[in-house]
Amino acid sequence: MALASRQREKQEPITILGIESSCDETAAAVLRRDRQRTEILSSIVATQLREHTPYGGIVPEIAARAHTAKIDTVIRAAVDEAGINYVDLDGVAATSGPGLIGGVITGLMCAKGLALALDIPLLAVNHLEGHALSPRLTEKNYAFPNLLLLVSGGHTQLIGVHGLGDYTRIGSTVDDALGEAFDKTAKVMGLGFPGGPKVENLAATGDAGTYDFPRPYSGTDHANFSLSGLKTAVARAFDSSDKSGQAKADICASFQQAVCDIIVDRIKNAIPIYRKQLKEPESSHRLVVAGGVAANQAIRSVLVDVCEQQNFRLIVPPLKYCTDNAAMIALAGLERFEKGQSDPLNTRARPRWPLDEQAAKSDPVSGCGKKGAKS
Repeated sequence: MALASRQREKQEPITILGIESSCDETAAAVLRRDRQRTEILSSIVATQLREHTPYGGIVPEIAARAHTAKIDTVIRAAVDEAGINYVDLDGVAATSGPGLIGGVITGLMCAKGLALALDIPLLAVNHLEGHALSPRLTEKNYAFPNLLLLVSGGHTQLIGVHGLGDYTRIGSTVDDALGEAFDKTAKVMGLGFPGGPKVENLAATGDAGTYDFPRPYSGTDHANFSLSGLKTAVARAFDSSDKSGQAKADICASFQQAVCDIIVDRIKNAIPIYRKQLKEPESSHRLVVAGGVAANQAIRSVLVDVCEQQNFRLIVPPLKYCTDNAAMIALAGLERFEKGQSDPLNTRARPRWPLDEQAAKSDPVSGCGKKGAKS
């Protein structure tokens, strides 16, 4: 019997294994859905922080080797914690891109092996779609459509999410991602890795008015981001400072304030564009924020304010589902499984894979962040 036919005939519950290996987290999770109730049976994440800290950033070759060393153990731990056997799985979902190609290949190949051995569907998931759907892991009343702000180490985007597989780009970075800007700011000042928490902690003791860093694209009528100039300004400010602890704190505070101002300005531009995209008038609007940078409390604070001003409801998944994780990949796979979708075993890993592929082809300059600019 064809896999698609078996999927359509599959009775609840549905159990899906998810695998995520697009960057520096090796992760696996098991989800089960019964009568539209989604239960996270397990979610295992093995960090590579120790491997990359000496270099002040992620080294792709080291990341790929770490994924290879850890992935079998992580998958087994997810299955064991879920209290199931492999034969209980109805499908296996894995990140197929975008991301660091060595890691993506590692996770996808494991998923292919399991799909072949168990004779179950392979679900090749776009990592960005996992982030877009992540609120559905915990939000009981989550509904489409919504405006998604994705801010991570590899992506900075504003996307109209209208349904499964229905995404429209509104804005994206033309150069660097926001998370990268945080990491580079920390690296310039020798604060350590990962940079986001280091910068945020130091900013709390600094004066945000000390440096007037640039707010690229401020006042323009589009919703794209540009962060390379801000990174350069931070590096120059540190070079000309006395390198004291207070100077570092003031630079971090000023940098973080500039980031908050940029995000607010871009969202205010994105909202009218998003509203024009809606097929039907909505009585309530939602702004979903995902990605590791969503953990920053200063950014969350300004997002609360802008949502109140614009009559939007702010939805931020729990931090463990904002950052890279396999539960969101399993969820994206599960929702595609329910629609009878699956992917062939010759599906390729894609280092670049934008959610809105048509926009990426027609407007490659604005891109979708370093990992998602092109297909």
